[in-house]
Amino acid sequence: MRKFVIRRLLQLIPLLIGISLISFFVIHLAPGDPTNLFVDPSVQPEELARIRANFGLDKPVIVQYFYWLKNVLRGDFGTSYFTGKPVVLEIAERLPATLLLMVSSMLITLIITIPLGVYSAVKKGKFFDQFFTVFSFAGMAIPSFWLGLMLMLLFAVQLHWFPAVGMFSYQLKDAVWYIKALDVMHHMFLPLLTMTILSLAGMSRYQRAAMLEVLKEEYIKTARAKGLPEKVVIFKHALRNALIPTVTILGLSLSGLFSGAFIIETIFAWPGMGRLGVQAIFSRNYPLIMGVVMLSAVLIALGNLLADIGYALVDPRIRYGKK
Repeated sequence: MRKFVIRRLLQLIPLLIGISLISFFVIHLAPGDPTNLFVDPSVQPEELARIRANFGLDKPVIVQYFYWLKNVLRGDFGTSYFTGKPVVLEIAERLPATLLLMVSSMLITLIITIPLGVYSAVKKGKFFDQFFTVFSFAGMAIPSFWLGLMLMLLFAVQLHWFPAVGMFSYQLKDAVWYIKALDVMHHMFLPLLTMTILSLAGMSRYQRAAMLEVLKEEYIKTARAKGLPEKVVIFKHALRNALIPTVTILGLSLSGLFSGAFIIETIFAWPGMGRLGVQAIFSRNYPLIMGVVMLSAVLIALGNLLADIGYALVDPRIRYGKK
């Protein structure tokens, strides 16, 4: 296992370099540069040229990339064009809010997905299974921005149960820690509900399909033929093998959570990395965009690695690094 983890971590190096190269050139495909956002007529062309030179935007894109890569290898991701803060600092300030949403959504999704998928598979063709199927396909078809806006309209505008935007109430900034924690939970309910519904719809279908496949296996038929109770057959013999595809999808779903975070955090004004990335894109803040992209790539790659490790924990028959 240790050799496998080390090998996978080493494989991340060329992967991240390739992602950085493609991303750097893609963000420069848009016409213009950050200096085009200066609309003040008092700014002279000579001043704009000096600003472009200070940012290094007067050099060819390939030269800019290698300058950026050289600085990154030294641990310097650059500074934001508009705030002057180091990119690492800006991301570090926003990352906890995004991780709070993502980790909470993944845990809640996993807790709900497994029993729902198992029960739907056991009750195949029954009313619950049919209702569950309709709910799942509807959840996968609903756009994240529409669902977020509808939940905001219902719970924030109509019922006034939850705040529509933000992460905390400014009037509680001097309150004790547990009051602040409750306030954050109150604010995160709507964005968390949106992310969880979207994740739950797809993953529960995978869990159901995996459970149905396992229930067809010969060893399940043998266990039933021996007269074992149905609960023992389901939870002791079938469930463990049915969890393997769920672990796979859980790791791969990180990319979807990140892309969804960009939209959901913007809708609910959640001060996370997704909203920071959207602001950076609209302001053409190249160093900040690259910082967000690279951190997202690292987290997604590590999520896939954790999914691979989870295989061995779920199924002892799976071993890595052995022939």
